Amino acid sequence: MFIETDLETVLSHLNKLKADTKPAWGKMSAQRMVEHLTDTIRIATAENPQELIIPEDKVERMVAFLYTDKPMAQDMQVPFAKEGTPLRNEELELAIDEFVDVYLEFQELFAQNPELKTVHAYYGPLDYEQWDLLNKKHLTHHFTQFGII
Repeated sequence: MFIETDLETVLSHLNKLKADTKPAWGKMSAQRMVEHLTDTIRIATAENPQELIIPEDKVERMVAFLYTDKPMAQDMQVPFAKEGTPLRNEELELAIDEFVDVYLEFQELFAQNPELKTVHAYYGPLDYEQWDLLNKKHLTHHFTQFGII
């Protein structure tokens, strides 16, 4: 149901994306979506640290969601993906290159630190397995949004 998160599979989908691809829902451009995916990986690497914004007693239920086959909700608003965020890259291809670089950093960081947990604002401290589950859901969510899956 969810895509695999190996880079080859992820790129096979991202490479279908065009700068003018319109989303089925939401207001993000294709490039903004790719940069948002990169931003999320930067949360996982603690390059963009987040504080928990849900009550601590809800974390267990949120983490349990990662282990289900339920997709993410459409049109979800999160504080770390604000509408109107300016683009960082000059073009979509450069945004994809940036994603690849950050994704490889994520893989390397957790390979070198298998016990590492980093905080997601809605899921709390996540280990590699949990980040991978979140990435599967998140990538599937946005790739469906843009019709590349």
